[in-house]
Amino acid sequence: MSGTVDWALAERVAVRAAGREPFAESYHYASLEPDFTEFTARAEDLVEQATGLRSLSGDARGRVTDRAGWVRANIASFQRLLRPLIQRFGERMAASPFAPITRTVAGAEVGVMLGWMSNRVLGQYDLLIIEEEAPHDQDIVYYVGPNVLALEKMYAFPPREFRLWIALHEVTHRAQFTGIPWMREHFLGLVEQMLESVDPDPKRFLAAIDRAVGAVRRGENPLSDGGVVALVASPEQRAVLDQLSGLMSLLEGHGDVTMDRAGADLVPSAGRFSSVLRKRRQSAQGLARLLQQLVGLEAKLAQYEQGERFIEEVERAGGPSLLELAWERPENLPSIAEIREPATWIARVAPARVA
Repeated sequence: MSGTVDWALAERVAVRAAGREPFAESYHYASLEPDFTEFTARAEDLVEQATGLRSLSGDARGRVTDRAGWVRANIASFQRLLRPLIQRFGERMAASPFAPITRTVAGAEVGVMLGWMSNRVLGQYDLLIIEEEAPHDQDIVYYVGPNVLALEKMYAFPPREFRLWIALHEVTHRAQFTGIPWMREHFLGLVEQMLESVDPDPKRFLAAIDRAVGAVRRGENPLSDGGVVALVASPEQRAVLDQLSGLMSLLEGHGDVTMDRAGADLVPSAGRFSSVLRKRRQSAQGLARLLQQLVGLEAKLAQYEQGERFIEEVERAGGPSLLELAWERPENLPSIAEIREPATWIARVAPARVA
């Protein structure tokens, strides 16, 4: 794998780009570990009560980390996730005279992306399959301590309320992937399809640039619907990407809705938290906005709102039991088009319920 991406360089660049958050040295930092240990366990019970989903993989484990720790965890996840792609192209790229340059550029790009994202992430569930060599480092709910403290201080958030609220969202994602027996395998299968269809042909990249120029001339943003990945995707990849986008919109929307419902009586400030974070998601400007678009994060942010609207309309039409049909089997999951037009999903999976 080392012949394709310089992972050591990626880590160095990411850690440097992440910077140091002053609150990492605050005496308040010591309160994060016990709080998130308590709230991760509590959130698991609350999420089960709100959704009926309970993990089949044992109790949730929370881990507080700094930005550098989050970077290292994600580099390890990237290496596992990209292993099939790297093995496919590793020998071909290693034989190229440009291999050292390619490795360096790839490592630097991954590092810049992770370093920038490490400044914005509050929590994350690592959903990758457990491997024998490091099971203690997987199936973890991560909380990025300095970022949590920074928001608490910046907006005067009540710390224990805010921490429970974050835990509810991340534990909901864990319940989705470990409480629905087929979900993790299905998601990783879609990712694998994307990776298997990757074509390194430079002509495809040039054609994508051509399409992007045409979009700009029409007054459109070529990066608004999935970043560079969507821009260079083939028709086959685009079909899989639409499935992934629909799935992620559903999961993110479900995470936000569950977070608010499960903590309704315990997190009085939930409305304020949501409002502040929504504005924060939309406030990036200049270089930060461009980077959001390049890595597809701007498209991801739209998934929260689209997913919430989908759930609201589905439950308005048939209540929670109608939404639960989405969890019965992979074929019931909505596409991104159905997320945007919930009536079409209802007509497909439960035609008798269409008004």
